[in-house]
Amino acid sequence: MELLDWIILLSTLLFIVLYGTYRTKGSKNIQEYILANQSTNWFTVGLSVMATQASAITFLSTPGQAYHDGMGFVQFYFGLPLAMVVICMVFIPVFHRLKVYTAYEFLETRFDLKTRTLASVIFLVQRSIGTGITIYAPAIILSSILNWDLTFIIVSIGIVIIFYTYFGGTKALNITQKQQAFVIMAGMFLTFFIILFRLPEEVTFVNVFNVAKIEDKLNLLNFSTDFSETYTLWNGLTAGFFLMLAYFGTDQSQVGRYLSGKSIKETQVGLLMNGVLKVPMQFFILLVGVMVFIFFHFYQAPLHFNPVNTEKVLNSEYQEAYRDLEIELKGLLNEKKEITQIYTGQLNQGYENEMLEEKLVALNENEVQLRQEARDMIKKVDSGAETNDKDYVFIYFILNYLPHGIIGFLLAMIFSAAMSSSASGLYAVASSSAIDIYKTYKPNLSEQHYLKVTKYLVVFWGIICILAACVITLFENLIQLVNIIGSIFYGTVLGIFLIAFFIKYIKAKATFWGALLAQILVIYIYSLEVVSYLWLNPIGVFSVILIGLVLQMVFSKNKNAPTTHVNK
Repeated sequence: MELLDWIILLSTLLFIVLYGTYRTKGSKNIQEYILANQSTNWFTVGLSVMATQASAITFLSTPGQAYHDGMGFVQFYFGLPLAMVVICMVFIPVFHRLKVYTAYEFLETRFDLKTRTLASVIFLVQRSIGTGITIYAPAIILSSILNWDLTFIIVSIGIVIIFYTYFGGTKALNITQKQQAFVIMAGMFLTFFIILFRLPEEVTFVNVFNVAKIEDKLNLLNFSTDFSETYTLWNGLTAGFFLMLAYFGTDQSQVGRYLSGKSIKETQVGLLMNGVLKVPMQFFILLVGVMVFIFFHFYQAPLHFNPVNTEKVLNSEYQEAYRDLEIELKGLLNEKKEITQIYTGQLNQGYENEMLEEKLVALNENEVQLRQEARDMIKKVDSGAETNDKDYVFIYFILNYLPHGIIGFLLAMIFSAAMSSSASGLYAVASSSAIDIYKTYKPNLSEQHYLKVTKYLVVFWGIICILAACVITLFENLIQLVNIIGSIFYGTVLGIFLIAFFIKYIKAKATFWGALLAQILVIYIYSLEVVSYLWLNPIGVFSVILIGLVLQMVFSKNKNAPTTHVNK
């Protein structure tokens, strides 16, 4: 990075933070701090919901996911539009009618304080971990760029997020998220057109699709019924539906965004906007990843995208063997470039050369094999190293192949996404712990007192999230790790809410113990690795409902059982 990149990066981030804090000028009471006096219009609600979900992980991991595995990940979001409709019809009217600060207040009205507290605690555990991951993701970038200590960077990013969350509240989030959404989408479109412009002149946009299709990057739909496969059409429409319903309907980081809506109608329109735009947005981000894949047909890609792992192996006894693999890959990529140019040239003349198609497929398979050999070599050097480099693909491309100035802007895009989702997560755990935990056990205090407590809890949970970020290591990839954590916990909470809305027969005691047992069951099933993590959501939902039904029948039977008196 050069000075111009740093100026653009820092000025963009400082403007967003300072402008948002200045515009809100602090909050006078808890109503304004948490709900922004319910003055948010539908467009801001929709953008805020989208920006909260679209973390830095989305823009780091998703292109890398497409680079390695193609467009199939988009199926994960197919259940989202239907989930938005259900939330608009069922959840929003109830939340607004009861004038709740958090989603979990409703559970005390329907059940009791114990059930409300359980749902809130489950949320606090998973969301604090999830927020830690969203802080960790951009820290990887600066660590790779500057070779700075990762922990130092995590703490620095966390402090910035704590700062404007503490002072601004919901109003600050709403204002900054509009700016962040603009920076994010502008950055992705800019990347797309830069790649298209830098491809050889004879390679058209249609050619890009032709080549990507040959190499299995455009397989959008997977009709497999194998439950162990994660990204299939049926998983997205069923298990994905439950995950999205739980996330947008019961996670306070999202519920808090639309509880600030001016009215039920404004909130519903904002959520429906998210339902309409979210799948195309994810499709486009994945498409950018495919474009990066095609880009590296014509420009040299590294053998391994994680520079830390590369440095380790080059400083080991395997240095020479690794260099040999690099040379072999360079020759392969040069051949791939030549074949791709010939193939696309013939396509432009209306001729599909099957021999060249087969050659491209074979070259791609050889490239995959070389990269696997490199990962195996890294494991020999450091058995504890995470050799999956999907999260490094996009940032490598940005830093090595984009012009200066654009690099700074795209890094600002990634940091904007990180700040947006992390601040929403931090704010959600602070407001939930203040309202659902503190206020319920210390009622009848002043509004000013609860406002101060909420702000103090922003700092407290900010520290917790920073600590969580410091102990997180790369998983399959970051975006999967976030969804796995959500899937472990979301189903249980959603099950409680669905009982509350639709099954009046099940009472508080049965719901509480049903949820507790279901959560233990879900964690156990996940440990067995017998199903895709997406299915943990419906498993959690139906476990809560079924166990709750059984327990309610037992409790009702015991309650109605006649008492036998024994004469002494």
